[in-house]
Amino acid sequence: MQQTFLAIKPDGVQRGLTGKIISRLEEKGFKLIGMKLMKVTNELAERHYGEHKDKPFFKGLVSFITSGPIVAMVWEGKNVISSLRKIMGKTNPLDAELGTVRGDFAVDIGKNVVHGSDGEESAKREIALFFKEEELIKWEQDIQKWIYE
Repeated sequence: MQQTFLAIKPDGVQRGLTGKIISRLEEKGFKLIGMKLMKVTNELAERHYGEHKDKPFFKGLVSFITSGPIVAMVWEGKNVISSLRKIMGKTNPLDAELGTVRGDFAVDIGKNVVHGSDGEESAKREIALFFKEEELIKWEQDIQKWIYE
């Protein structure tokens, strides 16, 4: 099964959207294998957004993600990366479909509620940045036989 990283950003936590977002992923059939409420340090934020270091919006990204607590999670399931990207909606909430997290809950691109890995390599990198291997729980979810062939 594929794994991916999802973070509910400070705006999502402050607005009390954590439970609603988690419910959407559980209802879809994905399995939560790691989760923590945390305050992102400047160092971690700079490593996380390292690919944008030379872009004018880099400082704003770091400032925002460190402005309050986030909920960092690892989800597991078949094609979870692409499915989660669809559930999140497009980065700019104005372009996000209604029914997606960003389409339903976000208004501004700078406060778009969630971050999710965009591919397998970024998922591996982001999971390793936010979680130690022993923090990820391997467990059997009985309902999986009703979700997957």
